[in-house]
Amino acid sequence: MSRCSKYQLFSLVMMLLLIMIHPSSQSRVTQENGVKSAVFLSPRIVLEPGSVSNKFYYNIDFPKGHIAIKSFDAEVVDEAGVPVPLYETYLHHWVVVRYYHRKGVEVAKYHGNLGFHQSDFIVKRNSGICDGSLSQYFGLGSETRKTITYVPDPYGIEVGNPVEVPPGYEERWFLNLHAIDTRGAEDRLGCTECRCDLYNVTKDEHDRNIEADYIGGLRCCYDETRCRVKDGFQGSRRNLYLKYTVKYIDWDASIVPVKIYILDITDTWKKPEKSTATVARHHCQIEYLVESCAVSVANVDCSHTKKISVAFPSGGDVIYGVAHQHTGGTGMALHGEDGRAICASLPIYGEGNEPGNEAGYIVGMSSCYPRPGSIKISEGETVSLISNYSNGQRHTGVMGLFYLLVAEPSPKRNSILHSTDGIGEIVILHNVVGALAVFGIALLVGAAVIYQRRNQREEGYEPIII
Repeated sequence: MSRCSKYQLFSLVMMLLLIMIHPSSQSRVTQENGVKSAVFLSPRIVLEPGSVSNKFYYNIDFPKGHIAIKSFDAEVVDEAGVPVPLYETYLHHWVVVRYYHRKGVEVAKYHGNLGFHQSDFIVKRNSGICDGSLSQYFGLGSETRKTITYVPDPYGIEVGNPVEVPPGYEERWFLNLHAIDTRGAEDRLGCTECRCDLYNVTKDEHDRNIEADYIGGLRCCYDETRCRVKDGFQGSRRNLYLKYTVKYIDWDASIVPVKIYILDITDTWKKPEKSTATVARHHCQIEYLVESCAVSVANVDCSHTKKISVAFPSGGDVIYGVAHQHTGGTGMALHGEDGRAICASLPIYGEGNEPGNEAGYIVGMSSCYPRPGSIKISEGETVSLISNYSNGQRHTGVMGLFYLLVAEPSPKRNSILHSTDGIGEIVILHNVVGALAVFGIALLVGAAVIYQRRNQREEGYEPIII
């Protein structure tokens, strides 16, 4: 081999090594029918059997410019880019948050704590409704591979508008990713549900004592904790990444902006009394406990139902909806003040071994795409949210979040698209390989069934602030 060829080979190897060292660099950008698609890798996530990673990564790679986001999809992959199954690395959740960072004040790009003055860091929250938490623009969990996130035309999530950025700041994004390595786990489900006895912790990450009645949840499976594995199990340490794909288009006047709302089934909001001027706060506790039922002939179904009612902050047309639940979840539904169905989101459980179809795990959630203009929420309307879990066994640290995209009504919309029966047409999309299931009447029937689930004792915990 010639000296030139050896040099070229050496240069190629060095380039590959650099890519591996800096895996967060953008891998490729493509464009189809005017929609651009950018693929990125998160910083390296180091895991070994039983270990937990729950870190914050600031200033992650993201498309630049004034754009409209059309979808945001993600999955966990290894160093070769091969998808990792949930029964090896459980993706508890990932969230991506928009923020403004003061120019000229630099910190480490990826780290667990802010490390700079709070005034240099301004979170640009979504449109609500929880106070001090759930501020993300995007985020899912184990269901991420088979959940459709595409925002239909002519709508889009507007970001990068220079007019919105405070003087002296620039727009950035950070990622929080919570992954649990369950290879060789003594109790795989217990590890994913963050049961405190399996993690052998008595204090949370803020060095506060964990109460005896807190038997599982985020306070017990924080960053660098370990879940119990089987005696003698040996497994290698490995590097993983969150591969995320952002589809977007350049912003123009024809795009209709949508607002992002996240509702939480643990919200403790109560409608204020007319006699008081007090404004009720949305204290969202993020997670809750589902106790097991006492199996009997009269209750063979064993279903746990949690329901809340909250005031919606502003009105508009519902464009998209999807829920986030953990293993054991059987679906969520949102209803208007008059009882009309707004959206129901149902879990897709895996049936095999391959990534995206892992048996026993929620690998997707159905998404609602109402006919444009047919499903509306009025400003201040009290909506009801229902979350259902199968409780043949106890489930700890479960979640019941509901994502909505809402567009403000426009007088230019064609009135023919508006429903005349007050219910409208609702389409549920299941992101299943090779198939697209569409439901209309079935949704209303399913929502009615959800209402019939018996109520059980409800418990909640203090909020986890992001």
